[in-house]
Amino acid sequence: MPDSPNSTDEKIRLQVFLAHSGVASRRACEQIIQDGRVTVNGTVVTELGTKVSSADTITVDGKKIKPESRKCYVLLNKPAGFVCSASDEKGRQVAADLLRDSYKERLYNVGRLDMYSKGMILFTNDGDFAAKLSHPSSQIEKEYIVETSQDVPEDFPSHFEKGIRVENTFYKCVRCRILKPRKVSITLIEGKNREIRTVLESQGIGTRSLVRVRIGNVNLDDLRPGEHRDLTPAEVKGLLELAVNR
Repeated sequence: MPDSPNSTDEKIRLQVFLAHSGVASRRACEQIIQDGRVTVNGTVVTELGTKVSSADTITVDGKKIKPESRKCYVLLNKPAGFVCSASDEKGRQVAADLLRDSYKERLYNVGRLDMYSKGMILFTNDGDFAAKLSHPSSQIEKEYIVETSQDVPEDFPSHFEKGIRVENTFYKCVRCRILKPRKVSITLIEGKNREIRTVLESQGIGTRSLVRVRIGNVNLDDLRPGEHRDLTPAEVKGLLELAVNR
């Protein structure tokens, strides 16, 4: 099968090899290569078309890389105060560290939550899975429960569903429901950086708590902050179907 490391002799593209090794999504691996962070048999390689096999010695940032035989799909309930990145130059806590005692595989997050937001974040070492879910065309729904500092006006949901422009950026949700005067459910597809906080602030409403409770067909349910679990095969299949069928 093309671009799948099934034998030690088979040559595949370097970015595919890295993605199958759990380094990052395929697209992110392309950037890692172009940044000069990858060596093949001791030589820095920046050309994306480079073909390699498991017989080659490949490193990223000086660490030897090899394909992982087990594909992992993990749901983490991220607490506030953790950043979604492989490492943080400011020394802040990294969400992936919450998984290190349970998984020997190199896992990376699919999508992000900002440092102060809580709830669902997916981790995997399957580059193809991450790429399909992260692609803009997938349009997988993400639902958030937001607690606010002020009462949410009754007309806010209809305005957000129609679209709100803030400093030349247009924000539009799929659904918005007021659950209590200071509690609202918001469902997004695209999810621009700090979208919910920005839109609420533009209406003079502060955000006290923001929790992502659903991604596509997968719900947070009773998973407590800091806890994680493997996705079921049905959940993985459902996410991929949502990404393909949109």
